[in-house]
Amino acid sequence: MAIFNKFTAFKTDLGLKLHNLNTDTLKVYLSNDAPAAGDTVYNGGATGPLDLSTENGYTAGGAGITNSWAAGALTSADTTVWTGDADEDASGIGPFQYAVLYNDTAAAKNLIGWWDYGGPITVMAGETFTVDYGATVLTIT
Repeated sequence: MAIFNKFTAFKTDLGLKLHNLNTDTLKVYLSNDAPAAGDTVYNGGATGPLDLSTENGYTAGGAGITNSWAAGALTSADTTVWTGDADEDASGIGPFQYAVLYNDTAAAKNLIGWWDYGGPITVMAGETFTVDYGATVLTIT
């Protein structure tokens, strides 16, 4: 399982009340653009990793997660799964190396964190890629 990394701005954003981790819509998107701890917003180029284009079973903007917040932990009862689409070209989804979590409710679509899968991944037609959040997505201590 890939390890979750928090963006530095996420801690500041919590203090500024930009995230309600219990009720805001959180999404995860795929990127081949390496995140940096100092990135701040979704698909920001110089300020955030770029999202993949909509094609081959992937929709830009990513997919929502079911989230809840209690006792300092963000949890999700589900996983996010993308399946390569056989109806489009043969290039598949990707390549990508990172899954990036962000707050779609926040006006600037502020970043929360990312998972690094260690190398480029391409999901071909009929194949799937799953982001498994585990028992806890993140903790604040």
